Amino acid sequence: MPDRFVRVALGVTLGLLIAFVAQPYILAFLYSANAPRSVAARGDLSAAEKTTVDLFASASPSVVHVFAQAAAQGRALMEPDDEFGQGEQQQGSGTQTGTGFVWDAAGHVVTNNHVVEAATKGGGSISVRLASGEVIGARVVGTASSYDLAVLQLGRVAKMPPPLAVGTSADLKVGQSAFAIGNPFGLDHTLTTGVISALQRRLPTQEGRELSGVIQTDAAINPGNSGGPLLDSAGRLIGVNTAIFSPSGASAGIGFAVPVDVVNRVVPDLIKNGRVRNPGIGIIAGQEATAARLGIDGVVVLRVLPGSPAAQAGLRGVDPRTGTIGDVIVGANGRPVHRLSDLTAAVEEAGLDRPVSLLVERDGRVRTVRVNTADVAQTRL
Repeated sequence: MPDRFVRVALGVTLGLLIAFVAQPYILAFLYSANAPRSVAARGDLSAAEKTTVDLFASASPSVVHVFAQAAAQGRALMEPDDEFGQGEQQQGSGTQTGTGFVWDAAGHVVTNNHVVEAATKGGGSISVRLASGEVIGARVVGTASSYDLAVLQLGRVAKMPPPLAVGTSADLKVGQSAFAIGNPFGLDHTLTTGVISALQRRLPTQEGRELSGVIQTDAAINPGNSGGPLLDSAGRLIGVNTAIFSPSGASAGIGFAVPVDVVNRVVPDLIKNGRVRNPGIGIIAGQEATAARLGIDGVVVLRVLPGSPAAQAGLRGVDPRTGTIGDVIVGANGRPVHRLSDLTAAVEEAGLDRPVSLLVERDGRVRTVRVNTADVAQTRL
């Protein structure tokens, strides 16, 4: 009896072991999907998804890929394409690439100045690839380095893409949705989404200015996105993507866009005049670091341009013979002025040929000076 029990137990154990070892093979034989699987049904897209899909379908035909060649070099054709390369700067070829978008039915395209700067200074060439794949030659109509904006004019186009709808940046709210379309790393028409992370940021630009009112977003912006549109959930243009903050050079969730209200003021000037009229008062400001070392809180007037609004208002610069400080601007239009960007923001907010009320400190006394702004594009302010 015990021997029989042992034999039965061993048999059961052996059977279980065989079944355990054979299980994967049995399952593979019985359940392998050796034919195309049936498609699982799904419901409708969510309302948010539909909004995003419709937004991209409507806006993407207006977004273009900009190629700026610093100098006509035949050897550039022999180098690898930048399809998955550096995006905004293709090393060795002198080609700067970025994004732009159609501004009007006349074929004007808005992009960043830094995207086309090398071509404009080096006598190079600019071409634009449309969403249809058509490549068109383009010329620079005007640039505004102090706003990092440029306007191009497309050559003959078989079918002109539609202009983007223009919104406003005056009523933007932190937390509302933001959508960026561009060509990061040379990858055409890439959509990224996020929110407006902050408003009223300041961004250094050329010519010693800081652009105020800049939009910060966490929508992924990478090299190649520069000059592309930032859109709201209605598909309206609310900004032009211009810079990222990133130690690695790729998106770190902090991107910046020139607000559309600035774009809508600057671009018409560039189209009409080839340059932008910068409101200013006609001063050259002293170095902020030097003023801080001297314990000065405000903008030191280093020099006043002859015949400028500042000269007409009686402002004084630093005495070139003795080095004595003349006027320090400490307020503008009811707001304190601690640095040049504070004064620039107040002047630009006032606009051209408009009065600005300045608080000016001279010899330890503060007085109010009324100055009318004028076009002083050749000066810092």
